[in-house]
Amino acid sequence: MTRAAFETLIEAGPIRVLFAPGTGSDLVISFSSIGRRRAEMPPPELVGSAIGAAGRPALFVSDISRSWGNAPEFPEALQAAMAEIHKRQPVECVTAIGFSMGAFCALAAGRILDLHAIVAISAQYSILRRHIGPETRWRYWTKRVPRPLAFPVAPLPRAGQGPQVTLLHGLRDDLAHARAFATPAGVDHFLFPAQSHSDLGQHLKASGQLGPLIEAAITRDRRALSRAMRRAGGDFRARILPPDASLASTEGTYSQP
Repeated sequence: MTRAAFETLIEAGPIRVLFAPGTGSDLVISFSSIGRRRAEMPPPELVGSAIGAAGRPALFVSDISRSWGNAPEFPEALQAAMAEIHKRQPVECVTAIGFSMGAFCALAAGRILDLHAIVAISAQYSILRRHIGPETRWRYWTKRVPRPLAFPVAPLPRAGQGPQVTLLHGLRDDLAHARAFATPAGVDHFLFPAQSHSDLGQHLKASGQLGPLIEAAITRDRRALSRAMRRAGGDFRARILPPDASLASTEGTYSQP
């Protein structure tokens, strides 16, 4: 799909929301990561998987300030975009997806919108040292996010409430972030021992399992989701890390080991 096929739906401060029209009552919202060019708006990501083979409608959210969902305009931009979509067509199920910062934003969106499911690939648990310990990979941007943060840690739904959440982490360099997440009911956490933070998204795409992952999340088919993740070389967190390896409570506090 070319960029010309997108409609700019919302511009609010640093937040841009693009719309790709489609058919059906399922809507996917894809949140972009930090991108590669600092001076440019991050481009839409996960486009093919968001739209799917049937051509469903999709929104693509980018943040030129790279705020991890903490820009003051972030909630209003999402709400305005959804209000506009509801004027145009019926929407029954809304799924948020994203990679890295986009994954964090997808989780944050769960506190702003009524979501059906969330797929968060390589999500940071926090951009604050006190929650995650030393982390320098995104420091250029994280030190520029104004404090206090609306989302000091990536929010998860309370047990048994809210959207079905799928977390995915590569263990080569994201073990600290993976461990910091709690896994209440409604959260499936898959770990990939052979993958890194930056490689996991491309690995899922190259293995042919990114599309099946998104489709299984939309339909909340946990068996299909699990099969796709195992085919891609991942497995449930509990089978890779013992239960006492979690460093986070359900409230999201972090303690150094």
